[in-house]
Amino acid sequence: MKKNKSLLLGGLLALSVSAAPSFAAVPASEAARLGQDLTPFGSVKAGNAAGTIPPWTGGLTKAPAGYKGTGQHHINPFPDDKVLFTITSGNASQYDKNLSDGVRALLETYPASFRIPVYLSRRTHAVPDWVAENTRKNAVNAEIVGQAEGLDGAYGGYPFPILHGNDEQKAWQVMWNHLTRWRGVNVTRRSSEVAVQANGDYSLVTSQQEAFFNFYNPEGKEKDLDNVIFYYLSFTQSPPRLAGGAILIHETLNQIINPRNGWGYNAGQRRVRRAPNLGYDSPIAAADNLRTADDTDIFNGAMDRYNWNYKGLQEMYIPYNNYRIGEKGTKYSEILGVSHLNPDLTRWELHRVHVVEAKLKKGERHIYGKRVFYVDADSWNTVLVDQYDGRGELWRVSMGLPKNYYELPGVWTVLDVYHDLQARRYHVLGLDTEEPGTRSFSADVPSKRYFSPASLRRRSVR
Repeated sequence: MKKNKSLLLGGLLALSVSAAPSFAAVPASEAARLGQDLTPFGSVKAGNAAGTIPPWTGGLTKAPAGYKGTGQHHINPFPDDKVLFTITSGNASQYDKNLSDGVRALLETYPASFRIPVYLSRRTHAVPDWVAENTRKNAVNAEIVGQAEGLDGAYGGYPFPILHGNDEQKAWQVMWNHLTRWRGVNVTRRSSEVAVQANGDYSLVTSQQEAFFNFYNPEGKEKDLDNVIFYYLSFTQSPPRLAGGAILIHETLNQIINPRNGWGYNAGQRRVRRAPNLGYDSPIAAADNLRTADDTDIFNGAMDRYNWNYKGLQEMYIPYNNYRIGEKGTKYSEILGVSHLNPDLTRWELHRVHVVEAKLKKGERHIYGKRVFYVDADSWNTVLVDQYDGRGELWRVSMGLPKNYYELPGVWTVLDVYHDLQARRYHVLGLDTEEPGTRSFSADVPSKRYFSPASLRRRSVR
């Protein structure tokens, strides 16, 4: 096992590593496949035999005419694409092998309204050359520390573009690729989240969010990470009863020896306090408890409470290239249906996904007894999750609707949606079509003081 280069200090690292040895990365001869028969980020470059999944030919790297730059709502680059066919509860059995259990459950739970409009599959994911180069380096250097609690030898790219080892190790690698996936360097946005009740009622919670992806700092190196993947700030702007509140997150790379650091600012008390419960199944109040802390971003945080198993690469219908639902001026009332998003604004395509199953360990606690993740093989975004309760009943279905942010370039979700099949309610993150702009990306590298607890009160306004 090679010497750790950066992340953890002395005895703390020793404690982590002693739990289990790290395993070797792929040899240079295997990594040479990247950019050849594999894409620069590790997916199969060729299309499928049926021709229903096309070959990857470079992805979408050029904005359509009329797009003025980052922060502007995106123009649909495929305005002439038509629905090829629609999957409903009535014909779902014809497509059964390409549907997740959660999607089938949504069709069965809402047979009169939930449907899947299927479009031509377009493999739009792309990354900048420097991210591709770092991914090639990571392929021969990256190792998992202990029982998936940390990384070594990875920076500025996907850690494991080529999966290797046993099924548990492959599952860890898939999830680490999701956790460290390319989403730019610095992003700012104003958006709303809603918890939609069973009768369709909802109230907006609007906030200004900023994130600096330290793992992709173009001016940094692995040794400079200081165990932080990214920094995140959110300032609540409405409703009035919540306005002025703020939260600061330092997302740690190894959350076992150093759990994520979080601080909250209460505008009424004018105090910054450490937020102790920001992991695992802690409920999120703004989501009306329809989302747990580790549901955020479809999945985040430590993996230690579950046993992980890689189930293979499958062809599945998943949300993809969702530009219509993010178009400027689209009313939230048009997007938000009574029981789920307006399906006419969604786009689904056939893509390859990595399937990972996580089962709760004996003696551990979490509201989800089992979770099944469906991870896009191109972008490493988790786009679907089936979540089961302690009785083994399918309970919640998480869904990320991705598109290519061609100014990066790269694929990331537009909206994240969390369906509770038992309560017949759902929660949505990322609504911004009624805002003057959308996510704004830059390569600016802020000082660490910018994301310090000391700056939180100073920057919070009621």
